[in-house]
This record gives sequence, structure tokens and C-alpha cells, in this order.
Amino acid sequence: MQSTSSASASLVQDLEVPSNEEGRLPLPSRVDTRRVHWEYAIPVAVMHLLALLVLVPWLFNWVSVAVMFIGVSLFGQLGIPVCYHRLLTHRSFRTPKWLERFFVLMALCSAQETPAKWVAWHRMHHNHSDEQEDPHSPLVTFFWAHFGWLVYYNGATTNFSVYQKYARDILEDPFYMLLEKHRTIAAWIYLAHAVLFFAVSLAVGYAWYGYEMEALQLALSLFVWGVIARTVWVWHITWAVNSLSHMFGYRNYETTDRSRNNWFVAAITGGEGWHNNHHADQASASVQHRWWELDPNYYIIKSLEFVGLASHVVPPRHVRHAGRTEATDS
Repeated sequence: MQSTSSASASLVQDLEVPSNEEGRLPLPSRVDTRRVHWEYAIPVAVMHLLALLVLVPWLFNWVSVAVMFIGVSLFGQLGIPVCYHRLLTHRSFRTPKWLERFFVLMALCSAQETPAKWVAWHRMHHNHSDEQEDPHSPLVTFFWAHFGWLVYYNGATTNFSVYQKYARDILEDPFYMLLEKHRTIAAWIYLAHAVLFFAVSLAVGYAWYGYEMEALQLALSLFVWGVIARTVWVWHITWAVNSLSHMFGYRNYETTDRSRNNWFVAAITGGEGWHNNHHADQASASVQHRWWELDPNYYIIKSLEFVGLASHVVPPRHVRHAGRTEATDS
């Protein structure tokens, strides 16, 4: 039987592309392909296997599908691109602390790691975008950028000193530091929301059907689609920004990386696929630089601003420059 270390090495021997190949990168220098990061690999594998339950006809109904996409908007869209990305990582707008933490809870219910880790990883990506130390560049391989970077141990992404370097402002918040010091809290939050979701689904089923098998069927259907499938879907649309948006699409700006504007990724992520725009202007709360580059995540931020729940919203650079020019002229 092949040993664990040799099996791990064989699984990734196609990941590392020699650095002398034009346009290709080796794995980040601190990646150890002999060490599988089981803390991520096992849950991700289990969730993908459970997600196959959507293929069971007994668990399909359109209400559950609708609930899944509502959940993608609530947990995935508010939690990841709006909160983790534009609010915490790039500080492109501000919200009251209670609302910020509510959004963080939504992100944790998407099983996307603690705020400090997510922010540190993404800032590291921008600092080394499509260079060797980029945690997830597709210039290694598509698989590495999409998912492989989570599976194998990287000393640069599992190091608290790195979190302090790239996410010191996040760790200054006692709540976020608590999540980092006691990492099981994030897992318990996800499990608690899953249990609560099932309990509510079961109650709805009993209220609708009474104590019949149909009630259990509805609850299980809602759980499979509304929790498991929704979590896996949000994982993949987030990963697609790392992979597809650095491989396929057009460029408005000649940035130093391979970022692209990808309409498909933009459609499934609420605007995050306009990735070249983002890399060219990371501070902006908006990635809509042409009228047809729709950015629903920005519309959410502007809606929050309209009702007084967001402030200091940073517009795109060309708008900022125009404002400065007008101020100078006046």
C-alpha cells in the first residue's frame, strides 16, 4: 500500500509547473505537498459527497431550490463579497459594528474561515498577485487556484504571525481575536446554524403537513438544498474568482497580474468577476467601471448607505479623480 506521504506527493505532482516554463509558476515556497491539510480536505470532501443528495428525486422541490438561492444571497453574498471582501479586507465602506459582526456571522455560516484568516489570505494575494507567493494563482494550475491551495499545507497561510502582518487591524477587534484564538467557535457557529435551519424546516413541515412523512421529506429537502448545497455552491463561486477570473476574460487595465473581467463569474458572484477592475482599483467599493458591468454587491452597499447603515463609501478611482478636479477648479 502506498504511504500517505507518497500518495500525497503523487496527487499533486501535476500541480507544480516548472518556473522556467513561460507564464507558469511553481507552488508557493512554503507549500509542503507531503502534508495534506485534513482540517479542510475532510469537511470539503464530506460536504461535496452530501451535496450529491440533490440528485435524489425524493429530496427535490422548487421551494427548496428557491431557498438555496435566497441563502446564497443572504449568507454568501452579504457574508463574503460584501463583508469579508469589500468591508473588512479593503475597507471600502464602513458600517456600525453590530452590523459588521452580523455580516461576519453570515460569512461563518458559509464555512469560509475566520475574518482574520480570510482577510490575511486575500491581502497576501493582492501583495503577490500571480507571483510565486500568491496563495492561489492559476499560473500554477487551475486546480491549485480553485481548491488545491486549501488541501495542502502552506506555512505562509497557517501562520499566526502572517495574520498579524496582513490583518492586524482585524485582530485588534476582541471578537475577531476570540474567533482566532478559539477556532472551534467558528465551526460551532456553522453547526448551530445548520441544526437551527433543520429544526425550523421540520417545524414548517409539521405545520404544513402535520405529523406525516411529507413533513420530514420537506425538512430534509430544505436542509439538503438550503444548507449543504448552498454551502458548496458558495464555496465554488468564491473559488471561481481566484481561478476563472485570473484565466478567462478581458482587461480594462494593464495591471501587473493576470486578473480578468469575467462576465460568468460576475453573474454568479454579484459582481466579483469584474476582477481586473478590482485589481486596478482595490480601494473602491464598486467594480462597475462600464455601464454594463453590473455590480449588485455595490448596489447593496449603496442601499445600506441610503438607509444610514453605511458610510465612507469609496467610489471608483475615475469618480474620485473627477471629484478632485472639480474641487481644484472651484
